[in-house]
Amino acid sequence: MTEHPRLHAIPGGRDDRPRHPRRESPPEPLWRELLGERLRELRGRRGDTLAETAKRAGISPQYLSEVERGRKEPSSEMIAALAGALGVTLGELTELIAVELRSLRPTAPARPPVRSETRPTLRMSA
Repeated sequence: MTEHPRLHAIPGGRDDRPRHPRRESPPEPLWRELLGERLRELRGRRGDTLAETAKRAGISPQYLSEVERGRKEPSSEMIAALAGALGVTLGELTELIAVELRSLRPTAPARPPVRSETRPTLRMSA
Protein backbone atom coordinates (compact mmCIF):
# COMPACT_ATOMS: atom_id res chain seq x y z
CA MET A 1 0.00 0.00 0.00
CA THR A 2 1.20 3.47 -0.68
CA GLU A 3 0.66 6.28 1.75
CA HIS A 4 -1.47 9.25 0.92
CA PRO A 5 0.82 12.20 0.05
CA ARG A 6 -0.32 14.18 3.10
CA LEU A 7 -0.16 11.26 5.58
CA HIS A 8 2.99 10.11 7.29
CA ALA A 9 3.94 7.64 10.01
CA ILE A 10 4.10 8.92 13.57
CA PRO A 11 7.41 8.09 15.31
CA GLY A 12 6.85 5.40 17.91
CA GLY A 13 3.64 4.29 16.24
CA ARG A 14 2.52 0.85 15.18
CA ASP A 15 4.87 0.64 12.20
CA ASP A 16 7.94 1.33 14.36
CA ARG A 17 7.41 -1.78 16.49
CA PRO A 18 9.70 -4.70 15.81
CA ARG A 19 8.18 -7.23 13.44
CA HIS A 20 9.23 -10.12 15.65
CA PRO A 21 8.67 -9.22 19.28
CA ARG A 22 11.45 -10.50 21.51
CA ARG A 23 10.59 -13.39 23.73
CA GLU A 24 10.08 -12.20 27.26
CA SER A 25 10.76 -14.40 30.21
CA PRO A 26 7.74 -15.41 32.25
CA PRO A 27 6.98 -13.13 35.19
CA GLU A 28 8.44 -14.02 38.55
CA PRO A 29 6.02 -15.73 40.91
CA LEU A 30 4.70 -13.73 43.81
CA TRP A 31 6.47 -14.10 47.16
CA ARG A 32 3.25 -15.23 48.83
CA GLU A 33 2.84 -18.02 46.28
CA LEU A 34 6.33 -19.39 46.86
CA LEU A 35 5.90 -18.98 50.61
CA GLY A 36 2.69 -21.00 50.48
CA GLU A 37 4.32 -23.75 48.43
CA ARG A 38 7.24 -24.02 50.87
CA LEU A 39 4.93 -24.03 53.90
CA ARG A 40 2.82 -26.81 52.39
CA GLU A 41 5.97 -28.76 51.53
CA LEU A 42 7.37 -28.41 55.05
CA ARG A 43 4.03 -29.39 56.59
CA GLY A 44 3.89 -32.43 54.31
CA ARG A 45 7.41 -33.51 55.31
CA ARG A 46 6.33 -33.45 58.95
CA GLY A 47 3.16 -35.38 58.17
CA ASP A 48 1.05 -32.67 59.83
CA THR A 49 -2.51 -31.76 59.01
CA LEU A 50 -3.60 -28.19 58.42
CA ALA A 51 -5.31 -28.23 61.82
CA GLU A 52 -2.18 -29.41 63.67
CA THR A 53 0.12 -26.81 62.15
CA ALA A 54 -2.48 -24.05 62.46
CA LYS A 55 -3.01 -24.82 66.14
CA ARG A 56 0.73 -24.61 66.89
CA ALA A 57 0.96 -21.32 64.97
CA GLY A 58 -2.13 -19.88 66.69
CA ILE A 59 -4.19 -19.40 63.51
CA SER A 60 -7.23 -21.04 61.96
CA PRO A 61 -6.83 -23.96 59.55
CA GLN A 62 -8.80 -21.95 56.98
CA TYR A 63 -6.32 -19.08 57.15
CA LEU A 64 -3.35 -21.48 56.85
CA SER A 65 -5.01 -23.06 53.81
CA GLU A 66 -5.33 -19.65 52.17
CA VAL A 67 -1.70 -18.83 52.95
CA GLU A 68 -0.55 -22.14 51.47
CA ARG A 69 -2.54 -21.47 48.30
CA GLY A 70 -0.94 -18.03 47.95
CA ARG A 71 -4.25 -16.22 48.54
CA LYS A 72 -3.25 -14.36 51.71
CA GLU A 73 -0.23 -12.17 52.40
CA PRO A 74 0.68 -12.99 56.02
CA SER A 75 2.48 -10.52 58.27
CA SER A 76 6.10 -11.07 59.23
CA GLU A 77 4.96 -12.14 62.70
CA MET A 78 2.62 -14.71 61.17
CA ILE A 79 5.36 -16.04 58.89
CA ALA A 80 7.67 -16.40 61.90
CA ALA A 81 4.92 -18.23 63.84
CA LEU A 82 4.33 -20.59 60.91
CA ALA A 83 8.05 -21.25 60.51
CA GLY A 84 8.31 -22.07 64.22
CA ALA A 85 5.26 -24.33 64.03
CA LEU A 86 6.97 -26.22 61.22
CA GLY A 87 10.29 -26.56 63.05
CA VAL A 88 12.36 -24.15 60.96
CA THR A 89 13.70 -20.68 61.61
CA LEU A 90 12.47 -17.63 59.76
CA GLY A 91 15.92 -17.39 58.15
CA GLU A 92 15.78 -20.99 56.92
CA LEU A 93 12.32 -20.49 55.45
CA THR A 94 13.39 -17.26 53.77
CA GLU A 95 16.48 -18.95 52.34
CA LEU A 96 14.38 -21.78 50.86
CA ILE A 97 12.30 -19.21 49.01
CA ALA A 98 15.31 -17.11 47.98
CA VAL A 99 17.04 -20.16 46.49
CA GLU A 100 13.95 -20.93 44.44
CA LEU A 101 13.66 -17.33 43.24
CA ARG A 102 17.31 -17.38 42.18
CA SER A 103 16.81 -20.61 40.26
CA LEU A 104 13.86 -19.09 38.37
CA ARG A 105 15.78 -15.96 37.39
CA PRO A 106 16.88 -15.98 33.76
CA THR A 107 20.62 -16.02 33.43
CA ALA A 108 22.07 -12.85 32.02
CA PRO A 109 24.79 -13.12 29.39
CA ALA A 110 28.20 -13.17 30.97
CA ARG A 111 29.88 -9.80 31.03
CA PRO A 112 33.59 -9.51 30.39
CA PRO A 113 35.60 -8.95 33.54
CA VAL A 114 36.34 -5.35 34.45
CA ARG A 115 39.93 -4.52 33.68
CA SER A 116 41.68 -2.38 36.15
CA GLU A 117 44.07 0.13 34.75
CA THR A 118 47.58 -0.10 35.98
CA ARG A 119 49.02 3.23 36.84
CA PRO A 120 52.55 3.97 37.78
CA THR A 121 52.94 4.48 41.48
CA LEU A 122 55.00 7.24 42.92
CA ARG A 123 57.57 6.21 45.41
CA MET A 124 58.64 8.72 47.90
CA SER A 125 61.98 8.33 49.49
CA ALA A 126 62.26 8.93 53.16
